[in-house]
Amino acid sequence: MKYPLYQIDAFTDRPFAGNPAAVVLLDEWLPDALLQAIAAENNLSETAFVIPRDDVSPLRWFTPAAEVDLCGHATLATADVLLRHFYPASDTVQFSTLSGELRVDRQGDWLELDFPARPAMRQALDPAVAEALGGVPCEAWLARALMLVFASEAEVVALRPDFRKLAALAPGKFIVTAPGEQVDFVSRFFAPAVGIDEDPVTGSAHCTLIPYWADRLGKAALHARQLSPRGGNLRCEYRGERVGITGQAVEYLRGEIVVPG
Repeated sequence: MKYPLYQIDAFTDRPFAGNPAAVVLLDEWLPDALLQAIAAENNLSETAFVIPRDDVSPLRWFTPAAEVDLCGHATLATADVLLRHFYPASDTVQFSTLSGELRVDRQGDWLELDFPARPAMRQALDPAVAEALGGVPCEAWLARALMLVFASEAEVVALRPDFRKLAALAPGKFIVTAPGEQVDFVSRFFAPAVGIDEDPVTGSAHCTLIPYWADRLGKAALHARQLSPRGGNLRCEYRGERVGITGQAVEYLRGEIVVPG
């Protein structure tokens, strides 16, 4: 069987930056083991599988090692594919996912994700986490991922984690963040436990970052940058139980994959 595949660079306005995601279009769900094998073969931080529909399109996300319950950049990439190639007259697409119904709105050259907020709770710092990260944060906060807050952007840039040690520590996903020098806040994201040592740009992490920084800075509209080697820019808005995460996308590749029928 042959299926269309697109590769999109998300949260960037130029190719070879942002976070690349594969988007595979299906007519119906393939077996989970086959979806996982395709994601492993693509070997990107995320592969999105979508069944395009005029109303609400079912959407799932897989890393090379596991299915995840929320992914920002692959949702942005999927919306870019559908709005560009399938529904060019529309400015909105909706998805049914493991995290409920998600909406993406086109705003000129930008796409805005409407995602659930995931506020964190303050935690005591585990010294083993600081050792694995290679730096001592000022604060530790726990949501779906453990968020470590540093004093400066330079400290976040300088981190050289021991990914083997990080992979063995709960909860397996780690956000590091600090005030930005040219934006409101910066971050990096490490998830070696699910096959991603460092994710280039992580939309889902901003479900936790946005409530924290909105409260700390006293404003709802924020600009953020993720400081991976590829880098990515995000416009953010805190809306109480929801957050807005806005970015751009660039198509890098389109083709088809051949899998057992």
